[in-house]
Amino acid sequence: MGRILSALVALAIASAPAFVAGAYVVKPAADGTASAPAMTSTATTTSTISTTNAAAASTTTGNGAPSGSHFNLNIIGVPKDKTAAMTAGDGHRIFVQLNGGEDAASLNGKLASQLVKINKIFLQPAPAGESFQVLDANATDSNGALFQLPADVSTTWTVWARALGKPGGKSSTTTCATTAGADGIFGTADDEIICSLNTLTLQRTKGKSTFTNVSADLLFITVTVDPLTNAALATCLGVTTVTDVTVPLFNGCLQSYFWNYDNQGLKLLQLRFYPAG
Repeated sequence: MGRILSALVALAIASAPAFVAGAYVVKPAADGTASAPAMTSTATTTSTISTTNAAAASTTTGNGAPSGSHFNLNIIGVPKDKTAAMTAGDGHRIFVQLNGGEDAASLNGKLASQLVKINKIFLQPAPAGESFQVLDANATDSNGALFQLPADVSTTWTVWARALGKPGGKSSTTTCATTAGADGIFGTADDEIICSLNTLTLQRTKGKSTFTNVSADLLFITVTVDPLTNAALATCLGVTTVTDVTVPLFNGCLQSYFWNYDNQGLKLLQLRFYPAG
């Protein structure tokens, strides 16, 4: 009798499904393909879901901005022009006139040599190994401000903005650059200014101010390219008919990128740069 029971137990074990520490082994394909059996671990699945939920919950903060490390830049409107030199690494701020600047539309087609640099924040690609840095914090003087950003900032970072300070102030920020002009050579007398079709306009209202993703306005420039009037730019961008084209900051078809800051009483525009993704 004992031998009969032992044989029955062995037969039951051999015919039961195989279980491996919380995972099940899927039956190999009927065609006999020599692939490893697929396994789904309950513990691994639970961990993945928990991680995904945690990431989703921490995507934004209470002020609308993403969570995580970032570079902070404050653009501060002041009633009186600054006179001190601010070219020795002035941290995370740039001063602009509280009421000053130009409408970006008025700059289109103007010779680069005629540009008034007050309330202009010139943008410069960072050398290898460097990142964000304010190189000249004074945009209230005749030289304008100078801000350094990673050369690939448009594809590897996002920028978020909010208006702060006394309610009622407003500012308009437009990304501009210069074209090579009719001769197709940068740095000559016929270089012209071209400004983006997109403008970031923020106004300080009462109540809580939250961040908005403004990458499309500040990290890219969208321009209308006409091969008949700007042949050099059209050739560089591969445009054959009148077309609106969007290019990232520091694209080689344009030079001397800058933010045109038209301020109408906004005391503080706060920008935060976050790694993309």
